[in-house]
Amino acid sequence: MKLQVNIFDRQFFHLHSRSNELLKLIPDDKLFWKPRELNKTYQMFSCGEYILRSAGKVEQTFGGIATRLWDDPFEWTLPEELSTAALMIEYLAEVEQTRLKGFALFNSDEDLRREILAPDKLRTIFEILIETVARSEHFQGRAFAIFQMLSDEKLPRV
Repeated sequence: MKLQVNIFDRQFFHLHSRSNELLKLIPDDKLFWKPRELNKTYQMFSCGEYILRSAGKVEQTFGGIATRLWDDPFEWTLPEELSTAALMIEYLAEVEQTRLKGFALFNSDEDLRREILAPDKLRTIFEILIETVARSEHFQGRAFAIFQMLSDEKLPRV
């Protein structure tokens, strides 16, 4: 039975779809705009940076699950490399392919109970996926909040 696997699959698919829809609304010249920073707040990033962080977490997780290489995609997701919405959408498509390859390894919900070294201690795949969804949605939520601060457009409904 793949009830939990299918739930995770839908969560990641919706995460991917929402990021794509948001990127379609942001002009390239505003992709990396940041709100003003105040001394009393945490470091602010742009919509583009938060979307890249969200996708990067997914890429790192499924690269780790599929190949046991837990590389941080920071270097190839720099704003200098992915400077337009079109380039970011291409990157999101690559991340989605990596995710789908990872999901192809799950034959049943029982697979989610397997422990793997991730990246420095043994954890269940279920635990890893829960953390990845939470962190990716957190970054995506920040991107949506920044978008609302800088734009009068409505957020995409996915």
